[in-house]
Amino acid sequence: MEEGKKISGFSKLSKTEKIAWLAQNFLYSNPIEVVKDFASFWHDNVEEQKVFEGFSENTVSNFHMPFGIAPNFLINGKDYAVPMVTEESSVVAACANAAKYWYERGGFKAEVLNSIKLGHVHFLFTGDARKLEDFFPQLKQSLIDGVKHITANMENRGGGIRNIELLNLNDKEANLFQLKCSFETVDSMGANFINSCLEAFAQILIDEIQLSTSFSIKEKDVKVIMSILSNFTPDCIVRAEVSCKVDELGYFNDGSLKPEDFASKFATAVRIAEIDSYRATTHNKGIMNGIDAVVIATGNDFRAIEACAHTYAAKDGFYKSLTHCTIENNIFRFYIEVPLALGTVGGLTGLHPLAKKSMELMGNPGAHELMKIVACVGLAQNFAALRSLTTTGIQAGHMKMHLNNILSHFHATEDEIEKALVYFKDKVVSFSAVREYLQILRTV
Repeated sequence: MEEGKKISGFSKLSKTEKIAWLAQNFLYSNPIEVVKDFASFWHDNVEEQKVFEGFSENTVSNFHMPFGIAPNFLINGKDYAVPMVTEESSVVAACANAAKYWYERGGFKAEVLNSIKLGHVHFLFTGDARKLEDFFPQLKQSLIDGVKHITANMENRGGGIRNIELLNLNDKEANLFQLKCSFETVDSMGANFINSCLEAFAQILIDEIQLSTSFSIKEKDVKVIMSILSNFTPDCIVRAEVSCKVDELGYFNDGSLKPEDFASKFATAVRIAEIDSYRATTHNKGIMNGIDAVVIATGNDFRAIEACAHTYAAKDGFYKSLTHCTIENNIFRFYIEVPLALGTVGGLTGLHPLAKKSMELMGNPGAHELMKIVACVGLAQNFAALRSLTTTGIQAGHMKMHLNNILSHFHATEDEIEKALVYFKDKVVSFSAVREYLQILRTV
């Protein structure tokens, strides 16, 4: 039986010691070479490396991702060069291409419809629900007053608690109740602020019911299950759109596809994603290709944004497209409504050197402006994908980038790359086909 590999005190080891242990127990390589491999991705600046290591635990190296720029975004009359962090081929190129296309047609228009974020205190109450409901107005004021020390600074910036509701969930789970709490966190994502308020609410809830004469001894036995923000923020919504006359869309497929035919195909493609969840999943994944890339570049939480967007896409009981298209009175309109709980102060946004540079590139936007930018990028990404799908097909652009990746894998020279790009211009790209072509080149 193989000796176990359980270790105690791993977090207390130095980076070099952690890597050496990995080499001995999992990589089975020369420890010195393994340390060199991992160390080659450490930041040259020791202080900067310490900053990166502070973001997570048990770090042994840095994982690099491409940092790209999508220029030519015209949003509400203002120019932007948008930073995007992604490893997927053709995402940045497609987004930039769509931005340039719409720049020449008036650009993007965007507005924040609301920016409310939510959190909940989940608790069990076995007493008379009517008593709790009658007591709630008094409790609500106590909750608000009881966290003034937490909300004061946020209120000075224009944020704070917006509402607290009592929800009876007994029809779903016996004795379960919920405090549904709404917050405005201005330019911060607000997770720590919201959770601090919620945990204080939980204690105030217990204390106030204990002190009240409205409840029996048994009814005062309130059990708080948990206090936590929700990443589903259906009232933190931004809308972005593009529009133009149908004939201004231009011709496609070397002039064979007329503007009106393209508009009709495009609108039908969007409609398919509105009614077919199989298509909607891939459709929305493409939108998130753009959104996530900017969210990561700015140090925001792309996992929370992803979860919220997909939940929002299913809010009507079935999963559907986040984008929509209309053709009315000869006007083509393509738009998105998406929840984006983003922050521009605090967290990784203010710590990661490239996140700070990303914000600077976009003019150091506030949260509302960043919401607009990110929504426009998601819309641009979706437009680019649907334009390809309804015209040349998605593989034409994607496989060109894929070809570059394969050539890089085979360490192709500049001369070989140039010849391969010409050779595969009208041929199917595959790993084996590129390998065979390079073998022929290298034997000549």
